[in-house]
Amino acid sequence: MKFNWGTGVVLAFIGFIGFILFFVVKMNLDDRANHDLVTEDYYRAELEYQKEIDAQNNAKADIAQLKLHKTTNGLQIEFPETFTITNINGTVSLYRPSNKQLDFDLPISLSNTHLLIPDKRLLDGRWDIKISWNYNGKNYLHKEQLMY
Repeated sequence: MKFNWGTGVVLAFIGFIGFILFFVVKMNLDDRANHDLVTEDYYRAELEYQKEIDAQNNAKADIAQLKLHKTTNGLQIEFPETFTITNINGTVSLYRPSNKQLDFDLPISLSNTHLLIPDKRLLDGRWDIKISWNYNGKNYLHKEQLMY
């Protein structure tokens, strides 16, 4: 068999395709590459997104702006003082993009106008916080990314 430039091009293509397939198979079989979705039930969350947009608009339109402060005891969430605290219920969800095992949810139970998330629950780094609450039948939502 005579080796010419056409044979060389074909062999180069075969070598390149083999090289790419080797890395595709290697990455799919490697346990260190975790291929989880951000949320477990992605499509249901997508359908609920319009409700989130409406709740965010409610929080911006009303006097329902929340304030987040880092204190020595933890993260303090201040609710508006004009709201009656017994009528506020909901959840605070903290999402850690780098580690799914650190995510947690807290129910909102207020004895005064602020809620404190203890310092021991929050590691240093980026957190995505999502506070969804209901006040007198109206839904509100506050989303924020913070570095703790």
